[in-house]
Amino acid sequence: MPGVGRILIVTLLAYLPELGKLNRKEIAKLVGVAPLNRDSGHRKGKRSTWGGRSEIRKVLYMAALVATRYNPVINAFYNRLLDAGKEKKLALVACMRKLLVILNAMVKSGESWTPDMAMPKH
Repeated sequence: MPGVGRILIVTLLAYLPELGKLNRKEIAKLVGVAPLNRDSGHRKGKRSTWGGRSEIRKVLYMAALVATRYNPVINAFYNRLLDAGKEKKLALVACMRKLLVILNAMVKSGESWTPDMAMPKH
């Protein structure tokens, strides 16, 4: 998969043995790239990402940065978010999550990368 290198693969194997065993929401929360709310009563807080396994997040950040340039699916997703007015860092964290979810699905299904696997199935 474009944007995924040896360092990310080794990091995922070492620090994320749950890869391929959890659903997309669980795996994103475990790594710390899922948007979590800060609501209390009637107050709606800002959504942010926090917690999770920082070792994976650091490497995933660099992989997503590379993927925004060389992976056509992640690049299109990133540019779509920027065109919608999202901040660059928020768009990059969304790409991190998308990359992780795609890799999780690939491990779960045992399939190789194809650009159409990143498209949602209804």
